[in-house]
Amino acid sequence: MFDKILIANRGEIALRVVRACREMGIASVAVHSTADADAMHVRMADEAICIGPPSSAQSYLSYPAIISACEISGAQAIHPGYGFLSENAAFVQVVEDHGLTFIGPTAEHIRLMGDKITAKETMRKLGVPCVPGSDGGVPTLDDAKRIAAEIGYPVIIKATAGGGGRGMKVAHDASEIQHAFQTARSESKAAFGNDEVYIEKYLTTPRHIEIQVFGDGKGHAVHLGERDCSLQRRHQKVLEEAPGPVITPKLRDRIGKVCADAVARINYIGAGTIEFLFENDEFYFIEMNTRLQVEHPVTEAIFGVDLVREQIRVASGLPMSFTQKDLTIRGHAIEVRINAEKLPSFSPSPGKITQYHAPGGLGVRIDSALYDGYRIPPYYDSLIGKLIVHGRDRPEALARLGRALGELIVDGVDTTVPLFHALLQEEAIQQGNYNIHWLEHWLEQNLA
Repeated sequence: MFDKILIANRGEIALRVVRACREMGIASVAVHSTADADAMHVRMADEAICIGPPSSAQSYLSYPAIISACEISGAQAIHPGYGFLSENAAFVQVVEDHGLTFIGPTAEHIRLMGDKITAKETMRKLGVPCVPGSDGGVPTLDDAKRIAAEIGYPVIIKATAGGGGRGMKVAHDASEIQHAFQTARSESKAAFGNDEVYIEKYLTTPRHIEIQVFGDGKGHAVHLGERDCSLQRRHQKVLEEAPGPVITPKLRDRIGKVCADAVARINYIGAGTIEFLFENDEFYFIEMNTRLQVEHPVTEAIFGVDLVREQIRVASGLPMSFTQKDLTIRGHAIEVRINAEKLPSFSPSPGKITQYHAPGGLGVRIDSALYDGYRIPPYYDSLIGKLIVHGRDRPEALARLGRALGELIVDGVDTTVPLFHALLQEEAIQQGNYNIHWLEHWLEQNLA
């Protein structure tokens, strides 16, 4: 087991890893930019090292700064959290070249799943169901027109190196294909330095279902059920819940076994998430995230496991602490992402927190790095907290979420809390009757 772990991240996820380390008796090292000198993860870690100015490129994304921090502190391993360098194969290689351990999958697996086309081809070979579409990149407009006609409209054009909803455009018919193709390529080039795109059938009313998997890197893997992440705005998740309201035990067992077998066959190590569009009781693979997800707490709540602890265990060479037969779903969990944003524009709202009170009580968890007097910097993501509730069933979880939201106080900045108060009043949310387009339509009607 490691004696000391450096956390190459910030905010609530860095604090989350600090807590896991402390429970395991492992010393933690926080890194931070000058803008984060007063951050909670810096205060809570056993050691803290400044690695650069506010710019992410010169701090949290700087290979030399992070490796140097490991050498200074004597940390043996790096936990990347999510975002930043968590899915950067080149960084993983640098970590390994310096004799350090990356707490996550191998560089090979990150590269394999980081390219959407290669990932889709790999998953298809492993027996994972995929969305109908192009076999690889689509180089020209004529190719795009031909493939779209073959699979049928509507189609979605996606950046092969994409993520976060960038480089994605829908063409509902042949008249829109040229604009969608050219726009997706230009956005992809600007965002990722790569203008390669591919085409898939655009499902009209799907849900976004993701399967949590975990492997030991030695040919053994399990699945920890699904999360429904269908409530999205501009392809960004807003609310996640587990188990999915429309996923039956039979469907869960079927797709879960397929996913666990797939990652076992490639000797995947650590936590990963296989994401699907789900429509008419069929699953269609869209991508695999080779890291811990923002929404991992809902899975932890219903299975009673600590995924970060498990990541650290397997990275150190220990076996997984559970098998598939040990994993039984208990109750229902919901997470809402609380952002420092001003409604209805969702524009960032950095500033000083003048008052903060976290909700509590049975079945309530809040992952946040806020505190009274903390100043949210303007340089990073606007996520300031995740409120997670767990109940015996979905109605109890919803009631608990409403109660916890009512207790939460975040003064000094605008937040998205009012959005969740409003959503809980909607029958579609109460019944779990929504798809990936529902929230966008609701926002147009209610917050325009």
